[in-house]
Amino acid sequence: MLEKIQETANFLLAKMPIRPKTGIILGTGLGNLVTQMDIEMEIPYETIPNFPVSTVEGHKGKLILGKLGGVEVLAMQGRFHFYEGYDMKAVTFPVRVMNALGIRNLLVSNAAGGMHPDFEIGDLMIITDHINLFPEHPLRGKNFDELGPRFPDMSEAYCKDFIAKAKQIAERNHIKVVEGVYVGTSGPTFETPAEYRYFRAIGGDAVGMSTVPEVIVANHAGMKCFGISIITDLGVPGKIVEVTHEEVQKIGDSVQPLMTLIMKELVKGI
Repeated sequence: MLEKIQETANFLLAKMPIRPKTGIILGTGLGNLVTQMDIEMEIPYETIPNFPVSTVEGHKGKLILGKLGGVEVLAMQGRFHFYEGYDMKAVTFPVRVMNALGIRNLLVSNAAGGMHPDFEIGDLMIITDHINLFPEHPLRGKNFDELGPRFPDMSEAYCKDFIAKAKQIAERNHIKVVEGVYVGTSGPTFETPAEYRYFRAIGGDAVGMSTVPEVIVANHAGMKCFGISIITDLGVPGKIVEVTHEEVQKIGDSVQPLMTLIMKELVKGI
């Protein structure tokens, strides 16, 4: 794995005119943040050695280098999911490569189902913590000390300083944000009413099929993380309705200008 990480990093370093310190992973319906970037380079995933290829609609599959709010960033337009058939080493491989490229801050976004009774469709939820319910752990197997410690601390998986800055940005711009715990599950089915009740009972506020593996690996590598979810459907008793991937994308598209503003200002502040 170390050789593959270095091979991919070397391939990208040979092409990169800048060396950003911040990486961004854009999820379902949220890929248009790149329209706010001054793009210097786009690389399709299929041309990058050892990179997986995203198979999900709404995930375009490009690595984009440029500036956001005047700050150099590396953005993934489309991520990889466990439910696509990839193992966790493949799902989190891009984060390993980011670390090898010198990325020290990781910002992630996703679409999620809200379970907190006060949440509404279209809310932006700043992730304060997560619960990992994936059946495979991204750090399972031999640990390489070059990548991080055998037993990494997760007491502040999401940087409190970044969270505080994001809340200040939202307040200044009159953007409603909520906070909560994200539950990560394997998918690809949306949740049953009983599963929503279970996830809520164990401390979850929103549930989705991504983010947790990437954040675990980023913390293992010593990166600081920030996560934000768009609440695209509700798992609250009495408010549960049939949900489709198309509806999730539509809600994401409608709210992403607000998420983009928060991300853009946060990048400038860190």
